[in-house]
Amino acid sequence: MVLYNCMRLILIFILISLITKAQNITIKGKAHPSHIGKEVVLSDFTDYITYSLVKESSDTIDKDGYFELKLQSKNTKPILLNINNLIGKIYVQPNFVYGIYFPVEDSTANHQEGTETTVDISVYGKDSTELNALIIDFNKQYNNLFINSTDKYLSPTKINSMLDTFLLSSKKRYEHIKNPYFKNYLEYSFADFFSNTSRSKTLLNKLFIDKKTIQYHNYEYMQFFNAHFKGYLKAYASTKNGGNIYNSINAFADYKDLKNQFKEDKSIANDTLRELLILKGLIDFYYSPDFDKKQVQSVIEQLYRETKVQEHKNISFNILQIINQLQPGAKAPDFVANDKNGQSVNLYNYKGKHVYLNFFSSESETSQKEMQKIIDLKKKFNDKVTFISVCLDDSVKTYKAYLKANPKQDWTILHQTKNSSAKQNYNIKTLSGFFFINPQMQLAQSPALMPSEGIEYKFNALFRPRKKITIIGVR
Repeated sequence: MVLYNCMRLILIFILISLITKAQNITIKGKAHPSHIGKEVVLSDFTDYITYSLVKESSDTIDKDGYFELKLQSKNTKPILLNINNLIGKIYVQPNFVYGIYFPVEDSTANHQEGTETTVDISVYGKDSTELNALIIDFNKQYNNLFINSTDKYLSPTKINSMLDTFLLSSKKRYEHIKNPYFKNYLEYSFADFFSNTSRSKTLLNKLFIDKKTIQYHNYEYMQFFNAHFKGYLKAYASTKNGGNIYNSINAFADYKDLKNQFKEDKSIANDTLRELLILKGLIDFYYSPDFDKKQVQSVIEQLYRETKVQEHKNISFNILQIINQLQPGAKAPDFVANDKNGQSVNLYNYKGKHVYLNFFSSESETSQKEMQKIIDLKKKFNDKVTFISVCLDDSVKTYKAYLKANPKQDWTILHQTKNSSAKQNYNIKTLSGFFFINPQMQLAQSPALMPSEGIEYKFNALFRPRKKITIIGVR
């Protein structure tokens, strides 16, 4: 924990230095009337290995449908905009002002409850050489390539031939474009296409990776990179030369020893690339039953301390942040949400008590059924457990209507307001989530069992009265 806190301080200083060099990006938006009063959120990726998202800006859509978002960045990049479960992507460049339109949800879209739905965000005033316009045009040409094909079945050979022809026509179509990001977009889009059509990995490595600078901050490059080296570490561990990788991690938790195992792989001559591949592979190993989680975490911490590559330090920090967050035994993230009277309620006000925390939506049948089951749990464990629910509905009106329609749900039921970080802090991706927190405000179960999954048995075991020993002479 001391190491983790020190790492946080170091990263804060790094971020401050980056922000001073970053340039301003402004997004002025108009949303469909169905989104009026809702929150629109701008999120950015922390890196392209973990793909962790960080909330950079948000605004409430006004009565006329307008909103404004800002971002500081020195890199051209894709960013994500979302309203509830609707999410769209646009590309932004430093020192630009963008006008965009966020559309209504497609009523014909087939999506499951609580999952994200992709929408196409329009960029106003873009000419044919603007980055988003170029990317849309390129993707349209690519889609037409296969839509217009007269062949009912396309063999791998035929697909590769079509892609080769498309590559030549694309170079000619965009030869007048000077935008460096778009040129790179083209190159690594084709790299990704070729990777999916079983082109020789050796050839792809030579064309797109070998002796080239690692482009940590380029989305398309890293998409190809991750696909190209998917499962590399695990595959190498199964070879004769990589057989000691398991011992390096599980037995010794020794990063230097692990690095030495990879020196036998002559196909990776670049030390920086080798270290990035180790880092990427350690994420998979952490979630693999073949490796000890604590030992893997220890190796990542060593890499964080010893690496000379700043990008690797940032990525390893993000990995450690992910695996430490919301793990059983970790500190429960605090948050503030409003009660039915509009008063702020702080989770940490309940320190000293066992808390069963859940997130729900009045629009979700599944989470409503679980809320009904909490009624019986509260009757049985009310003196031992504090029940707290957080409503994820956008509208305060629907939240209050839900409370009025369900008077038997008489525990603390709060509303996730615009400024509340509850949903983000607990990494809620769907319309429900459950956590059991001990009196020290630590996560005892994360995620916790839902009522329908048997959390009652956990409570029974925890709060079962101890039987008195009646044997004479034994206390």
